[in-house]
Amino acid sequence: MGSLYIRNGKNIDGQPLEVLLEDGKIKEIASQLRNVDADLEINLHNKSYISPGWIDDHVHCYEKLSLYYDDPDKVGYQTGVTTLIDAGSTGSDNVGDFYRLARKKKTNVYAMLNIAKTGILAQNELGDLNKIQLEPFAGAVFKYPDFIIGMKARISKSVVVDNGIKPLILAKQIQAKLPKLPLMVHVGSNPPELEGILDLLEKGDILTHCFNGKKNGILNADGKIKEFVFKAVEKGIIFDIGHGTDSFNFHTAEVAKENHLYPQSLSTDIYHKNREEGPVYNMATCIEKMLYLGFSLTEIIPMITSVPATNFGLKTKGRLIEGLDADVTIFNVEDGKKKLTDSDGYTKETDTIIRPLYSIIGGKIYSLGEKHGSL
Repeated sequence: MGSLYIRNGKNIDGQPLEVLLEDGKIKEIASQLRNVDADLEINLHNKSYISPGWIDDHVHCYEKLSLYYDDPDKVGYQTGVTTLIDAGSTGSDNVGDFYRLARKKKTNVYAMLNIAKTGILAQNELGDLNKIQLEPFAGAVFKYPDFIIGMKARISKSVVVDNGIKPLILAKQIQAKLPKLPLMVHVGSNPPELEGILDLLEKGDILTHCFNGKKNGILNADGKIKEFVFKAVEKGIIFDIGHGTDSFNFHTAEVAKENHLYPQSLSTDIYHKNREEGPVYNMATCIEKMLYLGFSLTEIIPMITSVPATNFGLKTKGRLIEGLDADVTIFNVEDGKKKLTDSDGYTKETDTIIRPLYSIIGGKIYSLGEKHGSL
């Protein structure tokens, strides 16, 4: 596959960093490499950051759906994201077709399997409990072990209809029989209530849409964080942003940060509509929002690299370590004015722009428009 020398870059602390990639793996990494003989070279002229390839652990990219869907490459490598984890678009009925389509893409694609065997063919996939069946679910997991790396349950009123918390109880029962699968739970309108959902979740389970602005969110009527939310954090439940069309609110996120309630992972919940029309657009825009909130680059980049890699057992991704996969994102942090919009239409103005320059996947280079390095 050849070799690539990335020179005169910076790590996320701003310190000098150079990386040598060879045959799809990270060969060497140091502040300065010497006597390098590589097939290709990218010179970043001390201007650009080198990070592990960005991982978006909540997207919807099964192209054959009619509700939430997108082309994995349009939300993946073309935006600086080298690895996508689809969050339950498909169930046991259609995950095989998704697998075949995903393998044709340049971006690394994995899946969380929806506990409903149909996946999200309609908004109310958990309105019928007969769609939740252990045998076909387990069969799909065993058939596609390198593709299905988690499970997804959408537990909000529009999805469960009149079934309340029952689908989540069934999801936890399935998870107990397949213990290596992390469970991501979508929350939104009630019933069921957020407190009841968090009571059922355990250490390592993932609560996505954690900073939404809905009544069933983490803030009570007087704008303070509900006490049971802190208990969930202490229990080891992972809080994931899951921005989406309806699920990220600046005020909620600001109150959370003021109270030292921090998200562990940053994901977009992107699909074609909120990519094209906003408010999500891409991962870089979500990073800009986190920077606006006062998080540092050294806090944010692990949220889209090492943390999701750990949460979903992607042992060869998410870190710049010799021997791991040659997945790298190169980006700039630039001065510039930009309006940022949350899911409820509230806007903020930032003066910091994140601009991905290269996505490198398995050592293959994808240049993203205007470059500030030279190849």
